[in-house]
Amino acid sequence: MPSLLRPPAAARRLALPLLLLGAVASAAAQAIPRLDLKPYPQPAAGETRWVIQLPGVLPPTSDARLSPNPADWRVELIVGKEMTVDCNGPRLNGRIRSETLKGWGTKVYRVSEVGPGPSTRMACPPDRGPRQAFVSIASKPFVVPYNVSLPIVVYAPKDVQVRWRLWKAERQQRDAQRL
Repeated sequence: MPSLLRPPAAARRLALPLLLLGAVASAAAQAIPRLDLKPYPQPAAGETRWVIQLPGVLPPTSDARLSPNPADWRVELIVGKEMTVDCNGPRLNGRIRSETLKGWGTKVYRVSEVGPGPSTRMACPPDRGPRQAFVSIASKPFVVPYNVSLPIVVYAPKDVQVRWRLWKAERQQRDAQRL
């Protein structure tokens, strides 16, 4: 006699695959898109290819003033080197430029002309000796659009590092003054 509390054997056999399929679909909805570097060329001699895969789902911010809309976000590229520095504020010279990949329409970023840059020239206190620090290119922030569907690809000289930082805009728009 079949039990009223237990589903028939055919239903039991289908239940596990359907449960697994539901779990996979739920995980896929929150997953970061697969990293596909086929359109991006290999780095040239003396270069390193740096790839930033942006997180698809970020935790909500506790600051209600910031926009939750990724269209309002930007990614700052920070290029520099780990160096031994003293108490002065050294910077590097360098250039970051964008290029569009032919046939693909996506952008890549190239770093060039990296070398010694400006620094303060103050006398350091005797108790502040040399230390290791990340020294970045001295320029205005280089920001690119936030797009979770595409990686940010940067080609830079081998002795350079690439870091990044997320910028989020405020929700509030303010009126400019008409003069």
